[in-house]
Formats: sequence, structure tokens, C-alpha cells
Amino acid sequence: MNKFKYYFILSITTLSLFSCSKNNDTPDITPPREYAVQYASDITNIEEYLNTYYITVTNNPGSPDDQDVVFTKIPDGGSQPSIMSYKGKASFPKLLSRDVKLHDITYKLYYLVLREGVGEKPTNVDGVLTSYRGDYLEETVASSVTTLSTTMFEEVKYPQQMLSLFTTIRGWKEIFPQFRMGSYTAKDDGTVSYNNFGAGIMFIPSGLAYFNSVSGIPAYSPLIFSFKLYALERLDQEYKLVNGVAVADPDGIKSYLEDLDGDGYMWTTSELPTNAVNPDDTDGDGIPNFLDVDDDGDGYGTKIEITNNGVVYPFASIPSCDGNTTNPARIKKYLDKSCH
Repeated sequence: MNKFKYYFILSITTLSLFSCSKNNDTPDITPPREYAVQYASDITNIEEYLNTYYITVTNNPGSPDDQDVVFTKIPDGGSQPSIMSYKGKASFPKLLSRDVKLHDITYKLYYLVLREGVGEKPTNVDGVLTSYRGDYLEETVASSVTTLSTTMFEEVKYPQQMLSLFTTIRGWKEIFPQFRMGSYTAKDDGTVSYNNFGAGIMFIPSGLAYFNSVSGIPAYSPLIFSFKLYALERLDQEYKLVNGVAVADPDGIKSYLEDLDGDGYMWTTSELPTNAVNPDDTDGDGIPNFLDVDDDGDGYGTKIEITNNGVVYPFASIPSCDGNTTNPARIKKYLDKSCH
């Protein structure tokens, strides 16, 4: 199998989150800042925001505005609980964080859980149906006073299709698997009412977002996303190149079933820390199983090495109809079930 073609696929995979992809004619800022230096600035601003703003959450089950969030700066002398005050709480809302090792540094990725949800959790390569609002965080100067402000750059209130987490920014990949989908009820008018869905807010350093790319967002901006996880879709993501074009070539095993260590996350080589061993890469070829059409590297595609229920079935163990363990003709016989 030509492994190079799969590295090529990974290199062209978009990391754009919102509908208007970044303008490729807009050059990146040169030279880029060091990730560690920028992260130090980002985390300072994020934590200041967490300490100086409070939230108001709408609790209106069954309605589109359920779990809507408004952020407000705590006035001088105000007694409102800051977002940071929810850190370590046993009840909701509660502020948590994940350590993300990337760019040879460890990011602290804060997220606020408003509601965990009641259904299944997505992995970081599944599709999600989510409404969300994105704001960028920046320092502004007025009368020689520096303050933090936010500006909304996108809002999706009524999502119409699943969004693959595989193609989103790193912050989304890290946080959505910490939440659960909800339940839904179809109405007579054709609309759907979602209930008990996971809802939260993520505070993403620029190194886990768009960093120095320019697309309607100032370079090096930390991002704040409030979101609701309505539903999920289990995807099957293997690809092949046909005349230089990436074409879906799923192997019949949903990607979430190829999470070998069961942690809810599957990463490509570029997404792992330097020199890290990928726990979800059976043959160690640098291509995680959820993208690899030949998971065990034996020259036979995974499609012909699975049983009818999608469980990996090593080729060497496939029963032979005629006792000849080296005759490739047994593949067809196996698929035809002529000896089962």
C-alpha cells in the first residue's frame, strides 16, 4: 500500500471550523510568533477574563434558547460569581480544564460544563450536530487603560447538518468528547425539539485555534465558544486518491471502534507530541487505524478482514475453505460466505 498518499490527504485536510474558510490569498503574518511565547500571553488573558466576567444562563427546556449564555463584566464592587469561581465545583456549572501537549508545550484548555448531556459521547473524529457562538478575545486600549473585550465572529443557532470534528480546530476536538448528546422530539410541523443536550463553553488559546491565520479574526486571538451538542454521527473516514483527488474509501469499521485504547481520542502524527507513539496505530506506520485502509499492514485491506458485525478479523485467521492458507482465492470465498 502506498503510504505516501495518506500523508498527502492529511496535509490537505482543512482545519477550518466556520463556513467561510480562510482566504488563501491572505498571507500569514511573518514571521510567526513562538508558540510558547504566545501561549503565555493567551493564558494570562483567558484567566483574567475568567476572573472578571460572570455568566447568565437561560434554562428553558425544549426551547431553542435553552442554555443560551450571556457574558457580562463584573462591575467594580460587584458580587456576581466569576466564571473562575466555578472551578472544581461538584455541581453544574463547573469549570474544568484539559492539558494538551502540542508544539512542545503543554496548553491548559479551560471549559465550563453547563450540562453534561444524557446520551452518547462523540469521539474527536465523529460528526456532531451543534449550535454555537464564537467570540474572539482581545486587548483594547482606551485612555491609556488596557481592557479585555470580545467580538462575535460567527453564530449558528439552527444547525442543518453534521460537522466532522476531524476537520475542526484542535480546541473543538479536545472538548466535545467531554460532553454527551441529548434527546429529541419530532414535532407535527416538521421541526425537532432537543432536550437534555450537553452544553458548555470552551476558552481556547490561539495555538489550539487559528494561531496566526487571518480569516475575519485577528491573528493570535484566543477564542470563546458557547455550544450545545444535540446529536452525533459515527463516521468512517478512510480515503484513497483517485487521479489526485481524495475519495472516501471506508473500511466498514466506524472510526470510533478504531479507538484502541478507548480514551475517546484518535490522533494523526502531526497532532501528537514530538516522538509520541500512537496508541491507535496497529502497524505503527504513522497512519492511525481510523484513516488506514490496511490497519495491520499485512497487504490485505481491512475491508476483507472483518466479520459481518464490523469486528476486526485478522487475515491470517480467516478460515480456509480448502485448507490452503496461502491461496488468496479464499478471500472471495470468505466474502461469499461459501464456507460458513
